[in-house]
Amino acid sequence: MSDEYADAAAAVTALVAGRAGDWDLAGLIPEPLLRELGATGRLCATVPAEYGGPGWSSLAGGQFTAHVGSLCSSLRSVMTSQGMAAWTVERLGTAAQRRAYLPRLTSGELAAVGFSEPLAGSDLSAIGTTIRSEGGMLVVDGHKVWVTAAHYADLLVVFGRYGEGAAAVVIPADAPGVRVRRVADPMGCRAAGHAEVILEGVRLPADHLLGGDGLSLPLLVTTALAYGRISVAWGCVGILRGCLAAVASHVVSRRQFGEPLASHQLVARHVAELYVAEQTATRACEHASRCWDEGTPDMVGATVLAKHVGAVQAARGAATAVQVMASAGAQDGHVVARAHRDAKLMEIIEGSNEMCELMLAQHALATLEGS
Repeated sequence: MSDEYADAAAAVTALVAGRAGDWDLAGLIPEPLLRELGATGRLCATVPAEYGGPGWSSLAGGQFTAHVGSLCSSLRSVMTSQGMAAWTVERLGTAAQRRAYLPRLTSGELAAVGFSEPLAGSDLSAIGTTIRSEGGMLVVDGHKVWVTAAHYADLLVVFGRYGEGAAAVVIPADAPGVRVRRVADPMGCRAAGHAEVILEGVRLPADHLLGGDGLSLPLLVTTALAYGRISVAWGCVGILRGCLAAVASHVVSRRQFGEPLASHQLVARHVAELYVAEQTATRACEHASRCWDEGTPDMVGATVLAKHVGAVQAARGAATAVQVMASAGAQDGHVVARAHRDAKLMEIIEGSNEMCELMLAQHALATLEGS
């Protein structure tokens, strides 16, 4: 890895430095810390240098995401949210909009992306949020739920119906008609600032519309979800690395029946399974990121595969870590206790296990039919 990457990883390690457990218990990450990271562009590290970002490849950005995820999944979730917002602006925005918004996202302002609604989760075609033109302005009405980082956000990127198609719109979080309410006591990623966002007659200048008019809503949403999925996948690698480090330290120092735990075969099997999980998830993510960096046709399928493999392996691996560490890791805030809760959410967000399996089956059938 480059010196720039090493510096970034060292800076995040110094900032987190064993504080993630306290953030998990409090349900909050200190906002100045988030803004400090954001001001260096490290919350959305693939944004091009011309807009103030590091301009890293998907592979380099993914490894950095995994490092952050090994320290704190809540912080990694905020990073995923910021990256999705930036990616959406890059993909859907005009040149003027990219110049207007991307430097804000690499200089300390925070963003969140709104997809899900009370009646639209896996089936995002059921989204009911509307964006309409009225008197030269945009008017937005809707209700978004489980919007990661919305509690911290300055800007909200919201997806909704627009005319006969769909669009995304950038909304200042303090705009009249916007209400943000934190999710009380989420099971996992407790400090990621999950919130519901209620939009009632929010009026915006027309240039806040990013685009997508004429596109189907599922296709438009997939643009941002693709980034979210690969970021979550790398975050799952981080969860596994954090668990593996904690377990390895524990089994060589903890003695039972006169021997280190690592000497007991059944414990050694658990360690091996956790290592295999981390390596499997890592390879799937590396393949997906290379597909992104090379722009290969298999990028979509590889991304869904990485997300599914990463989430499944992280959930199983975290459960294994808790089993090995037993009471030593069973206290709220401990790295493996956090991982156990956080990893379960990874099997639900950005496409549940079941939705990923459906997409992978369709991809496999299409590939076989085309061969």
